[in-house]
Amino acid sequence: MGLLTKIFGTYSDHELKKIYPIADKIEALEEEYKALTDAQLQAKTAEFKERLQNGETTDDILPEAFATVREAADRVLGLRPYRVQLIGGIVLHQGRIAEMKTGEGKTLVATLPAYLNALTGQGVHIVTVNDYLAKRDSEWMGKVHRFLGLSVGLIIHDLTKAQRQAAYAADITYGTNNEMGFDYLRDNMALYASEQVQRGHHFAIVDEVDSILIDEARTPLIISGMGEKSTQLYDQAEQFAARLKKYVVTETDDKAEEDPAIDADYVVDEKAKTATLTARGIAKAEEFFGLENLSDPENSTIAHHINQAIKAHGTMKRDVDYVVKDGEIIIVDEFTGRLMFGRRYSEGLHQAIEAKEHVSVQRESKTLATITFQNYFRLYNKLSGMTGTALTEEEEFSTIYKLDIVEIPTNRPVIRIDNEDSVYKTENGKYRAVIRQIKACHEKGQPVLVGTVSIEKNELLGKLLTREGIKHNLLNAKNHEKEAEIVAQAGKFGAVTVATNMAGRGTDIMLGGNAEYLAKTDLRKAGMSDELIAEATGYAETEDEEILNARKLFAEKLRQHKEEIAGEADRVRQAGGLFIIGTERHDSRRIDNQLRGRAGRQGDPGETRFYISLEDDLMRLFGGERVTNMMERLNIDEDTPIEQKFLTRAIEQAQTTVESRNFQARKSVLEYDDVMNKQREIIYDQRKQVLDGLDVKNIIMNMMNTSISHLVAEHFAGNDHLDAASCRELLRQVEGLYFPKFTVRFTEEELKEKTAADVTEAFTAAAAAYYEQKEQAFTSPVMREVERVVLLRVVDEYWMDHIDAMADLRQGIRLRAYAQTDPIIAYKKESLDMFEEMISAIQSETVRRLYSVRIKKDEEIKRERVAKATGESVGGDGTVKKQPRRVQKIGRNDPCPCGSGKKYKNCCGRNA
Repeated sequence: MGLLTKIFGTYSDHELKKIYPIADKIEALEEEYKALTDAQLQAKTAEFKERLQNGETTDDILPEAFATVREAADRVLGLRPYRVQLIGGIVLHQGRIAEMKTGEGKTLVATLPAYLNALTGQGVHIVTVNDYLAKRDSEWMGKVHRFLGLSVGLIIHDLTKAQRQAAYAADITYGTNNEMGFDYLRDNMALYASEQVQRGHHFAIVDEVDSILIDEARTPLIISGMGEKSTQLYDQAEQFAARLKKYVVTETDDKAEEDPAIDADYVVDEKAKTATLTARGIAKAEEFFGLENLSDPENSTIAHHINQAIKAHGTMKRDVDYVVKDGEIIIVDEFTGRLMFGRRYSEGLHQAIEAKEHVSVQRESKTLATITFQNYFRLYNKLSGMTGTALTEEEEFSTIYKLDIVEIPTNRPVIRIDNEDSVYKTENGKYRAVIRQIKACHEKGQPVLVGTVSIEKNELLGKLLTREGIKHNLLNAKNHEKEAEIVAQAGKFGAVTVATNMAGRGTDIMLGGNAEYLAKTDLRKAGMSDELIAEATGYAETEDEEILNARKLFAEKLRQHKEEIAGEADRVRQAGGLFIIGTERHDSRRIDNQLRGRAGRQGDPGETRFYISLEDDLMRLFGGERVTNMMERLNIDEDTPIEQKFLTRAIEQAQTTVESRNFQARKSVLEYDDVMNKQREIIYDQRKQVLDGLDVKNIIMNMMNTSISHLVAEHFAGNDHLDAASCRELLRQVEGLYFPKFTVRFTEEELKEKTAADVTEAFTAAAAAYYEQKEQAFTSPVMREVERVVLLRVVDEYWMDHIDAMADLRQGIRLRAYAQTDPIIAYKKESLDMFEEMISAIQSETVRRLYSVRIKKDEEIKRERVAKATGESVGGDGTVKKQPRRVQKIGRNDPCPCGSGKKYKNCCGRNA
């Protein structure tokens, strides 16, 4: 903390001074609201809604609304929000981030602003990181909202469209970031407004806001369809890459791959996570694939597959970046350490890893719709969030989301001891020190939680502890099913838990153990199914006798275990509380702070220390030359910690460097996606207008006018008049599509007089008249529906192709930097040209399809069904044409394929 901060206070201190008077008003209402009956308290909701309709604002009624929720929470849940929780609620209502430490009750805090903002009737979304938390919070905290007369919805996996619509129609909707993002994309692929589920983006409260808005910001949400079948090129590229020799550098200077002295086929840059073929590697590739020049444009597909194969070998590590599970490649989240089911690396990298690990290579997918979390959450009129660790990312929240952060004081003082880092020369020396520290804690019964940065290091430490005879629990993405259970018991007397980053957030670590999980174990021993246990520990309203009995047993066991744990918790406190050991600094200080925050919750004692070696990736890649030189100079042994102030500064500087690089990477993703986002907004806005009942006919007529004008302009080619040959060519393109043949004719004398405007006017008049005839044949209601469906389908088809084209453009555009051109500016310019081309193509194709469309008669549809079943085909005139050989013979006693329910011989086959 700097001197100026000590004198004048932090930004949060200044903001809190403005908030304290509001909290005073809420607390002043406590006795008055305690005196209300349940009915009087519940009547407050209708009163607040009426006041809002009469012109008051949510800020005007905030003290009373918060006092109402505070009293309701006490009556319904037995939880009365503390003053600091009221302050957190005010910060959220103001559309800011509330930084609240672990165990401070963020879940309860969200009920306050959620209730207040739901009174407007526009809906509030409370966003969590997984289905379990969304379900738990909607049932548990939802009791307060339901008591006060508001409806509560839940958005999780595997819901029907009707269930989703009902959930979003509720006053307050709990859900996960993934599901809400995908619902938005699906809504913008719908053909009918009745298929859409969301009703706007008014106010969102994001739990674990740093995880969702920062850690996941580089991974776009993508809805994919089946694309082209994967080629053999992945396997061929793998066979080639597997025999290559690599050369690993900390940071390449762009000349390494050209250095003929390097005894390698490709160079891996650890810092940038790239792999590049050397001149020798290129020669080998040309020989292996039988190419003259790998750089030729026609060989770009092969070059792409080779690049992904060497990247899979050079930069993607098993049990660090991904795991192989049940014959599948599952990505490991670098920030949480959890498995990311359903996520795949893009641009063929996932297939390259599948080929490398010799599992089934899945076919490539085609992107149907995509958006980043950054742009999805920027859709909300008001956005707020809660987390225990956000201040280190203050600049990013401010720059990208226009969110400021207010640090909320803890309810009880934090008495945790955060020790200085212990730095060792080698990794072996560091691990020996870690084992010594674990042993020292274990001997006095102090529970230890050891954090590791990867599954690989996690398992290595587990083996070292086993060798030392120390009983421990191992937690990583491979056994994530037991995550909550293992973390919950990490505070038991004498417990040793070794975990990846996934232990950094989620379940509270209670000193002495977690009574809830012990009670769940008792229910399991009593023979209850997991489904029944989930209901027994849930909060959903029910009259099911079996569930009620299970809840009764759970309550008994919980009370029993709480009494047992109370004594053990005191023993743990006397032993010093939970001891957190970090075995390596993470790239982000925020992840380290999350691990530290597991100890010292709600005024409990605790201690933390990070053990670092100069061989750790962070120090090796980002420590700088001084640290590297120091490694070479130091003659001290492996087991002596190095205590140098400059080393601590070097560690912090290294983390700041990586955080800055990651921020720039996310910013770059956003800069590119912002271009796409503008285009996406235009397309989605126009789709919405069509779904909401916009008169499409005028749009179609304008499209027809534009298409014909362009055609005429092309054939005039700057001349004043058309010659006979050009006129014939022009008529050939418009006749039979925009109007029947011989509808418009010009003599050679007339052509000498006709300007482009005259010809355009004649053609558009004929086209409009032909369209009117078509409409009369179809009837107006049918024509409006056809127009709507055709327009939406064409827009969707061309938009999907445009997404792929934009992705290809983005891949190639970065090379412009070598030509001293700003890639972003070039991308904006070229993407605008591509977008305009797409719009023009959409107009032409929509008009073409609408002028070509015709209604099939019932007889035609029947004949088509029969023809399909019998291997025949139906011509454009509706007649059945015989094929040389039949694909499938249909028996005369078989059901008729026309769907009538009769036998074939008594229906369509009567005369066959």
